[in-house]
Amino acid sequence: MVKKYFLTLALALMSLTLFAANTTYLPVSVYVEDLVEPFPAGAKAIMESRLTQLLTKNGVAGLDYQGQFALTAAAVPIDKDILPGPPAKISEKMEINLYIVDVYNKLIFSTAVVTARGIGENENKAYVDAIRRMPVENKVIAAFIEEGKKKIIDYYDAKAEQMIKKAFALAKQKEYGEALNIVSLIPEECKFYDDALKAGITIYQQYLDNECNINLAAARQAWAAQQNSTGAELAGQYLANILPDAACYDEAMQLYKEIKDKVLDDWKFEMKIYQDGVDIEKERIKAMRDIGVAWGEHQPKETYHLDFLPHFRR
Repeated sequence: MVKKYFLTLALALMSLTLFAANTTYLPVSVYVEDLVEPFPAGAKAIMESRLTQLLTKNGVAGLDYQGQFALTAAAVPIDKDILPGPPAKISEKMEINLYIVDVYNKLIFSTAVVTARGIGENENKAYVDAIRRMPVENKVIAAFIEEGKKKIIDYYDAKAEQMIKKAFALAKQKEYGEALNIVSLIPEECKFYDDALKAGITIYQQYLDNECNINLAAARQAWAAQQNSTGAELAGQYLANILPDAACYDEAMQLYKEIKDKVLDDWKFEMKIYQDGVDIEKERIKAMRDIGVAWGEHQPKETYHLDFLPHFRR
């Protein structure tokens, strides 16, 4: 039964519409900074957009926040021509060096070089146009992504067990967001993915139970203070945060019935219920990951130090 249960969870995760069927989740952030020279106005944002497209075009769904692994690039002008007018324009060829790196350990996992040519009324506009024309899908880039992906999977194969232990330790301290963030980073291709999924479900249940206890206590306090429609309204705001699979849901339902019996139709509130079937498991797994992602998104942005890259601007 246990094996069947977790098989159901795994199948539910794979069927989530969060990612396309041919898309692989990989904990890689897009990060752009002035490596060779300062980017002209507007070029940095365009580079970030192109790198994000590079990931998606090659079947990778990365992180929306900064993490340990990053995809970055350095653009180097290598050729410039003046095109006769009127008006005269500049044609500039750019060599764009791509990197997938482990920022924390200062390791380069994968590199590739592509070229693009841009045309503009001045050098800055030609530069920006070249970045906009940077290729994001070809054999070189596909091999670059595949090599980076393999190195990242190797990293998690070596570190996943340690990460799962850390997640459980954080959960004991009720640091559920960070704990779920850690296990949600482990990719499906990692050999400890099933263990990470089981750990995530366990920690998510602990999170639900803790939230249930907090909200139930607050609902009881609100109702005890004012046993009328006002108190019922405030209690309902807390009861609305309690999900059906939380340990104290039955107690919350008892309080709900007590309030309902007293205020009758003046209280237009219903306790949450789940639909039957696999959708429940989809929601649990998605909610588990969403909590971890939300924790990561709310962390202060780091300043990556990319001085280990050959194109770092010194």
